[in-house]
Amino acid sequence: MKNGFNAILRLLVKIALHGYYHRILVEGKQNLPKNKAVIILANHQNALVDPLLIATQTKLKPHFLTRASVFKKPLFAKLLDFIRMIPVYRVRDGVENMEKNKETFDRSVQILRKKGSVLIFVEGGHSHQRNLRPLRKGFARIAFQALESDPNLDLQILPIGINYSNHKSSGSKVRIIVGKAFAAKDHYPNFDSLIKAGKEALQPLIAHIPDGDHYEENLQRLIVQNVDLTSPEAVAAALNSKEKQEPKRVSKPYLANKLMKICHFPLYGLWLYAGPKIKDKVFVATFKFLIGFVFGPIWYLLLMVVSSNTDFFGTWLVSLLYLAWISLFFNKNPQE
Repeated sequence: MKNGFNAILRLLVKIALHGYYHRILVEGKQNLPKNKAVIILANHQNALVDPLLIATQTKLKPHFLTRASVFKKPLFAKLLDFIRMIPVYRVRDGVENMEKNKETFDRSVQILRKKGSVLIFVEGGHSHQRNLRPLRKGFARIAFQALESDPNLDLQILPIGINYSNHKSSGSKVRIIVGKAFAAKDHYPNFDSLIKAGKEALQPLIAHIPDGDHYEENLQRLIVQNVDLTSPEAVAAALNSKEKQEPKRVSKPYLANKLMKICHFPLYGLWLYAGPKIKDKVFVATFKFLIGFVFGPIWYLLLMVVSSNTDFFGTWLVSLLYLAWISLFFNKNPQE
């Protein structure tokens, strides 16, 4: 039952993600391991959207290691467990809770021994900044624990980079780059060696703007020059170029975006209410997506039901429904 529910949910989320984003590109699908235990290493720039993209755009059906703070409410914890999320505890969750990570690691090992996959956001936190932060050693501990429990396990470490043209807005572009997997046993039992290999494999898959005092300046320069922020190669070439680049005019789809908001005004109203309450802005896209995922179908169904039972307003409501679908197709937002 759980596997069937997950399959249906993945399909629905995949459809919704293609409605939310203007374009989703996946590169390196040929690098996805088949019938092997896999630890997926990924960067973390966009809260819940990151694992949803990896779960729906690859065929690995991963379990996710997720910060324990979201498991506080029992009912919510059961739901998260049902959709393959596993809590991982940090010091900020209380030193007394750190022992619970043993259970998390043991469960991850059991998944890997069954040739499953575990997704780990190796930076240990999320940020909108376009660069790779230092890797935490948790994935290495799980990898080596799995190898100790089964020395013959062909455990693969798979790097996946996620790059956004705009972290907060719908109608933007996402590029997911699947790197080449490598065997964890080649680095056993050297933690530093495995962490270094993970960083070297993941780094080229992420558009990298060096952190520091000039980060915002470099970001704005790339945006003005209309450099594709989802392309690691394009970003690197632009930052390394010594030639003076002229600003490029980027048209903003003002009318299309207004039409999008008008045709989905109940959903837009929910966002206007919920948006200002979000303290961590990395969750902006997550809340926008969830509002559309949950309430979008209800809005469309309501329009269809009312239009089919109303003679006077029927034609107008059907037109609104079609315009709503069309506005999704043309919804596009600039880089940010």
